[in-house]
Parts: sequence; C-alpha cells; structure tokens
Amino acid sequence: MLELRHFEYFVAVAEERNFTRAAARLHVVQSGVSAVIKAMERELGARLLDRTSKRVELTDAGEALLPRARAALDAVRDARDAVDEVRGGLRGTVRIGTLISVGLIDVPALLGAFHREHPNVGLRLHVSPRGSVGLLDWLADGTLDLTFVSAPGRPPAGIRVRPLGSRRLELVLPAGHRLAGADEVRMADLGGEPFVDFPSGYGNRTVVDKAFTDAGVQRHVAIEVTDIATGASFVREGLGVAILPPFVVPDDRTGLVIKSVADADLEWPLGVAFSAVRRPSAAARALLTLIDEKVG
Repeated sequence: MLELRHFEYFVAVAEERNFTRAAARLHVVQSGVSAVIKAMERELGARLLDRTSKRVELTDAGEALLPRARAALDAVRDARDAVDEVRGGLRGTVRIGTLISVGLIDVPALLGAFHREHPNVGLRLHVSPRGSVGLLDWLADGTLDLTFVSAPGRPPAGIRVRPLGSRRLELVLPAGHRLAGADEVRMADLGGEPFVDFPSGYGNRTVVDKAFTDAGVQRHVAIEVTDIATGASFVREGLGVAILPPFVVPDDRTGLVIKSVADADLEWPLGVAFSAVRRPSAAARALLTLIDEKVG
C-alpha cells in the first residue's frame, strides 16, 4: 500500500534527479531512498525512474505519477496548514525561485525579515540555468511555490505574475568605442556590433531581442554569459557591447561608457509569480503578503 512517505521520497528524487541529493534533502541515508522507490515500483507494477551513474530520469510512468504525487503532498500540506493556523504558527517549507541578480529588491533582507517572523518555516532557493523561462516551468510543474521572474508580456497559462517594478536597460560600451562620444544612440547604430548577452529565456534577453525585432535591425550575439554581473567585465575587455540593467554595472566604471538608446523600449520588468490554479500554502501566502508590504 502506498503511503505519504512513498510520495515524499519519489518527489524528492524526481526534483533532484539524483538519489544522493534527494537523501540529503530528506535527511535519510541513500539506501533508504532507494528501498522506498523500489517498493513503490513493485506496488505500482511499473518502473518510475531510469537510473544512470550520473543522473536519474523519469520514465513515462514516472512523468504521469509526478503531478499526482505532488497533489497528494499538497493536500496533506493544506490539512497541516489548517491546524497550524488554528494553533497560531506557520510551519512547512517555501520553495522560492530567484534570479542570479535581482537588483530591484534585496532578497536576503526580505527573506531575513520573513524568517524572523516565521522561524519554523524553511526556505529553499532555486536558480535556473534557463533564467526566467526555466523558473516559470518549475512553477508550472509544482517544483516551486513562487518565484521572482523577469517575464515581459503575457505570462504562461495557469500562472499569475504580480509586478514589482522595472528598470530601463542601458547600452554599455568599452571606452574608445565609436559610439562613446555620440550625442544620441539609436537602434540602427547598433547593427553589426558584436554583443555580450544572456541565453534565450532570460528576461533581459527577451526585452533586447524584441527591441531589435521591432526596429528591424539584425544583431550578432558573440558571447553568451549566464551570470549577469559579469556582463560589463566582458565589455570592458573589448569583447562586445551589451544592454544591461544599470545596477549590474560596477560603480567603478573605468573603461566603460553608459548610453541610453533613444528609440527603443528597453524596460526590464521584475515580478513575483505564483500558480493561478493551485492554492499556495499558508507559508507561501504569508511570504507573498510580506513581498507586497516591502516591495509592492
């Protein structure tokens, strides 16, 4: 007979894609996790996971089970929330997605304030190598409870994004660049320039791609980086130009020139996203309320 523990162990392995990390997350030995998964597969009469030496992948049966396992855990969580609210204290864990560099808000300070108010709630932070697109995928499949994202345009079905603010992206040039002394820079001036940018899926990349498409100007991305804070350093070294949020440009701008692009919509939005179809846990709702108070 399947028990709640089976679902907890299966979801942990499915999300971590690794038995060792799942065991650490569950605070049990790895052999215990393996034994529970094997028992679950025997009970269901189907293999749920394909195991390799480096990674674990879900089978078709595992993919079908995962949302139902999460739903079962959510139902138990909601029951515990109801009791905890009567008892006057929040418990549980909030799984939060965040960007490598947020800038508009002080995430550590925000989470510190939440922890002081709700010390019995655990906080787990996740960063996706696919940027905001990856974070929204994790939110949609239940891996995350909420996430900070830069998601220009309409959010995916089943997801709500609450705006928190925006910043205008600026053109960052190496000193001595042909446009460094220009009175005005327009999109047409940037055609043919080598760019330092971020992979598709990052919010700032989406904003910049759209600006070039709207202007009918082609561009060449010469270097892709995943750490937004390093973008200006690549520009300083003469490897390209970039369009970046001002807060990631070092205060010491030696070797750099910052320009606005006159004829482009380069507003970079930041929001907090959560499911529109699954009710957030009581702890997640409390964090959303605090975000509204501190940032919104």
